[in-house]
Amino acid sequence: MLISYETSKGVDEVKQAIEEKAKEKGFGVMAVHEVSKVLENKGVPISYKCVIVEVCSPKHASKVLSTDPYISTAMPCRIAIFEENGKTVVSTMAPTEMLSMFERPELEDIAQEVEELMEQIMEECL
Repeated sequence: MLISYETSKGVDEVKQAIEEKAKEKGFGVMAVHEVSKVLENKGVPISYKCVIVEVCSPKHASKVLSTDPYISTAMPCRIAIFEENGKTVVSTMAPTEMLSMFERPELEDIAQEVEELMEQIMEECL
């Protein structure tokens, strides 16, 4: 399941806000991928601006990875910011849905908490 929002703000403005809000909520910004710029530099451009911000909550990550190192394959959380139909879309995969692939019901509360924080980060940047 995707969690997605639309805004009239530009991609760069939302990207900066996401980075700031993530830090305020206890997340670290692991990386920022300027996808559209990278593709353009490689000679295979896309027709819209697209950025991915990778964020991670050390507190939550430690608990999850202490239980199951395979979950690291689904980390960190990624927030995509892209243009579509004259709007900017902010979207992420639901951590609760991603956790379901690992059959670790004892981690559902953590995934739910991360999901709520991710939603807050995105909503507060619209």
